[in-house]
Amino acid sequence: MNPDGFESSKPDCIYTVGRYNKNGVDLNRNFPDAFEEGNEQKRESEVRAVMEWLKSETFVLSANLHGGALVASYPYDNSNGGSEQQGYRSVSPDDDVFVHLAKTYSYNHTEMYRGNHCSDLQSFSSGITNGYQWYPLQGGMQDYNYVWAQCLELTLEISCCKFPPEEQLPALWEANRAALLAYMQQVHLGLKGVVMDSSGQIIPHAVVEVLGRNNLCAFQSDVNGEYFRLLLPGKYMLKVMAPGFKTVIQNVEVPYGPDRFSALTHNFILQHSDSNSDSSTPAQSSCSSCELPVKDPHNSATQLNNTLTALLLQTLLLIMMMN
Repeated sequence: MNPDGFESSKPDCIYTVGRYNKNGVDLNRNFPDAFEEGNEQKRESEVRAVMEWLKSETFVLSANLHGGALVASYPYDNSNGGSEQQGYRSVSPDDDVFVHLAKTYSYNHTEMYRGNHCSDLQSFSSGITNGYQWYPLQGGMQDYNYVWAQCLELTLEISCCKFPPEEQLPALWEANRAALLAYMQQVHLGLKGVVMDSSGQIIPHAVVEVLGRNNLCAFQSDVNGEYFRLLLPGKYMLKVMAPGFKTVIQNVEVPYGPDRFSALTHNFILQHSDSNSDSSTPAQSSCSSCELPVKDPHNSATQLNNTLTALLLQTLLLIMMMN
């Protein structure tokens, strides 16, 4: 994401030479932030490229890798003192899922779960932390991916050194390999499916809401009518809405999918509305810049190939960063 910074960097355990791009900007402080009013600062080209990439594919789960600590950090990273702030934490509607994801990584890591591997730094219970509780961060990619791109993301701090020397890389790979694979397997949590009408026509951009989870940006079906929702096993009530269609509310019992390498497939069929009063779409005033993928493949098979390709690319990128 920051080739200019990487080019100017050098191994160092404490200092952060190379953190900034050629314009002197910290890219992990340059994304739109849902908790900051008037957050219309200039977006660096690297940040804009990532934002456009998130619009081009339906990503479900992601992670960004950092150095300087050994901990799995999860959203939110920021807060404006609203209902999300609970004590020292900034709690998202999917906090239970994020805690599970963070623990999945930390307990599959050889040391992270101990919480105190970097002895001269802060200790983390179970090797995880809420981002805001650790330190407030404005304009981070982790919150942006979750709020605007419907992609649950963790920040994985995987080395006590900010930039570890080359000879440490093989050991870092071995320490993180099982954790990376276990984490990627969690993409099969929860529900997936298609929103369509009674004739089988797909309905893009339908709101798929899990009642009781008031996301800042409502999760929606993509351009192929497909939706993905990471959820822990349990019983949930889902509400599906689209302009011109009657609202559907259904109870769904979700099993644990990662062991079977598949989330539960649950399609929604909406009936056309006879009047505008029969259908409604929730206001998205705090989410005016929320955009879903714009790519328009010709069929679901193409979409499947694109999704698998995207997952493969992410896997390769993670491995390349570790080697």
